[in-house]
Amino acid sequence: MTASVAHKPVPDEDQLRADLYAFLAALLSAPPPKSLLDKCAGLRGDDTPLGQAVIALARVSRATSVNAVEREFHGLFAGGGSELLPYASCYMTGSHKESPRAALRNDMNKLRITRAENGFEADDNIASLCEMMAGQITGRFGTSVDLGRQKEFYNRHIGPWAKQLFSDLEAARTSVFYASVGAIGRAFMDIERNAFRMTAGQTAS
Repeated sequence: MTASVAHKPVPDEDQLRADLYAFLAALLSAPPPKSLLDKCAGLRGDDTPLGQAVIALARVSRATSVNAVEREFHGLFAGGGSELLPYASCYMTGSHKESPRAALRNDMNKLRITRAENGFEADDNIASLCEMMAGQITGRFGTSVDLGRQKEFYNRHIGPWAKQLFSDLEAARTSVFYASVGAIGRAFMDIERNAFRMTAGQTAS
């Protein structure tokens, strides 16, 4: 996704949300380089489900290698024999049908989100959707999107299926490093869903 605009500071709580979406996007878009794997190894968590998943990711990151995680990534996501298809259209319709992707592109146009020129993944890939959520929170695509519009985007394009994907990632046969990534994503989706429920009475400004 591309953007070239200045944006105002984001409240700390929302910045944490954006950072976690961006972190998931980085881990799910490509095998992590050593710098990112080292960052994962140094993470600290707490007693919450999300914190425990972070602790597990740090532990497995210290015990693995870049090459091992790269092989795992390709086995899970890349090529015709991959275990998972991390696309909204596949989870929501059972195949790469155009209707969910057309609805996503329509919302992307409204939010002034455009694909990067060197982008090759489908727009409805989970990594791309996480990147879009991060950008909406921080204002990367223009101005920060209010919670009401974030909720609409989440409910339409992420909420119906992402938690199931992350659960599948935890349980995948070849998933080791990415099992912890799945646990983080699943816990974070619960947090986002519950937080957006609390905004039910709010309207977009």
